[in-house]
Amino acid sequence: MAKIFVIEDDAIMARVITQSLEKLGTHEIKHFTNGEDCINNLHENPDIVTIDYNLPGMDGLTLMNKIKTYSDTINMVIVSGQESVEVVVEAYRNGAKDYVLKNDNMYVGIENSVRNLLQNVNLRKEVETLQEQIIDRNRYNHIVGNSAQILKTLRLIQKVEKSTMTVLVTGQSGTGKELVAKAIHYNSPRARKPFVIVNMGAIPQELIESELFGHEKGAFTDAREKRIGKFEEANDGTIFLDEIGEMDLGLQTKLLRVLQEKEITRIGSNKIIKLDFRMVAATNKNLALEVKEGRFREDLFYRLQGFLIHLPPLCERGDDILLLAKFFLNQFCTENKVQTKTISNQVAKTMLEYAWPGNIRELKAVIERAALLCEGDTITEDDVMFATA
Repeated sequence: MAKIFVIEDDAIMARVITQSLEKLGTHEIKHFTNGEDCINNLHENPDIVTIDYNLPGMDGLTLMNKIKTYSDTINMVIVSGQESVEVVVEAYRNGAKDYVLKNDNMYVGIENSVRNLLQNVNLRKEVETLQEQIIDRNRYNHIVGNSAQILKTLRLIQKVEKSTMTVLVTGQSGTGKELVAKAIHYNSPRARKPFVIVNMGAIPQELIESELFGHEKGAFTDAREKRIGKFEEANDGTIFLDEIGEMDLGLQTKLLRVLQEKEITRIGSNKIIKLDFRMVAATNKNLALEVKEGRFREDLFYRLQGFLIHLPPLCERGDDILLLAKFFLNQFCTENKVQTKTISNQVAKTMLEYAWPGNIRELKAVIERAALLCEGDTITEDDVMFATA
């Protein structure tokens, strides 16, 4: 849907122009009576702007130059009673796509002009959409798979990687959440800065605050020297908080403040340390349910949901199972300098039918064990053993 701004100080004329443009289809049309209001709303990125040449305050040509400075992709149509060749040439020289005279055919002229421009706008939007769908797999070569779910994940990574938004990656254990976090970091402007991983489920609760925020020497009994916390280590880079659903409520409150203020205070110190970091969090829990049951702060939950990426379980990824199996098999054979092996058709069929409760992590373990047991060049059913809980 295109966005059109109509800049016209005459209310009746503006209403007729708007009604004429509404005939062209479902587009968002906004009317402003002066150039200043238009400039203040350019962040909405209009596709087409119709401009009255003789506006009060900021005139049409001045407004055109400010719009052109803001973005050279905005199409401008000048509406004027001036028939002077010099004025028309000046308008085109300043970036106008069309010049419509205020006469009996004015409204038809504006309608035709905008209709023609909309064709180019729609074509540009289609090209931009196709470009967004093109994925440079070389940048994500550690994320193996061609399923619709994985291609969707890669597109989401591609959309968010250049921003500073907080990202929450959800999915069952072993689905590859850390790989997503790394892909976001190493394709971001922070790629050359630290990428710091913190597994919240692996740190004793009494040590988590010190681990995250650091402490001063003598802050508590075992604090024999100053310690830099993980957030400080991640300054200018990215911090990845894995299994954030394991964090207790008290620490959740402190984390929320850190995210809001981008500052920390080490334990045993009153000094505020300003930081610049990007946070990616991951969980295998249903945080909405955790909030409902009082185990996770609602305000932190909404703060984390800046940009959500959900990873599907392996059993829903179809032929990605075989692609991953071959990837892990080749990797194992190369690293261990053993004969290159293939997977029999029967084993492939069994793998596609298996539920994979341990997801990718389980698949990797099954393949590596089978490669070790296999005495020939083809992995058979005798070499494959699935885990039983």
